[in-house]
Amino acid sequence: MKNIVILISGRGSNMQAIVEAAIPDIHIAAVLSNNEHAAGLAWAAERGIATDSLNHKGFGSRLEFDQAMMEKIDAYQPDLVVLAGFMRILTPEFCRRYEGRLINIHPSLLPAFTGLHTHERAIEAGCRIAGCTIHFVTPELDCGPVIAQGAVPVFDDDTADTLAARVLKVEHQLFPQAVADFAAGRLKIVGNRVVRSPSAKLESQLLA
Repeated sequence: MKNIVILISGRGSNMQAIVEAAIPDIHIAAVLSNNEHAAGLAWAAERGIATDSLNHKGFGSRLEFDQAMMEKIDAYQPDLVVLAGFMRILTPEFCRRYEGRLINIHPSLLPAFTGLHTHERAIEAGCRIAGCTIHFVTPELDCGPVIAQGAVPVFDDDTADTLAARVLKVEHQLFPQAVADFAAGRLKIVGNRVVRSPSAKLESQLLA
């Protein structure tokens, strides 16, 4: 049984997808947030999952906040830490603490459009496809080894909101499978590439 700690900042729809997937041999030990009012905390608590929060505005530096959050995470002895819409840039110290067991989902086809406002930028750039990336986290923002990517078409009349909704559906499919494959030991980092065992189900895909 693998202990999983999930970090969120808002409603946590990807967290919900992971919980509802009922992945074998994992235990969602806790859902933590930098926002005490995050809707996802209430959702998790209603399902008997431990929750806690830390307001990053109460700390003098990014590192002080990360150190306090690491203490909370470590109390659950996680095998995997999942960033599911955790809207914080992490310090190198945080990334190193959980190296090889820290994964994130980003709403673009990395390495394109790192950072924020990905859907607006994809539309402005005239992209015909967009999507999401699940990756291991490294100190360099949105640049860790890619676990899986899902792509969707960009339509001529798309807005950032309509494109985001289409991408989110793919996120909800890929993220639980990524967690399942990690927990089953089917993912291995070789250089900057994730090598999957033959039994892993993750594939890059194009979905409407």
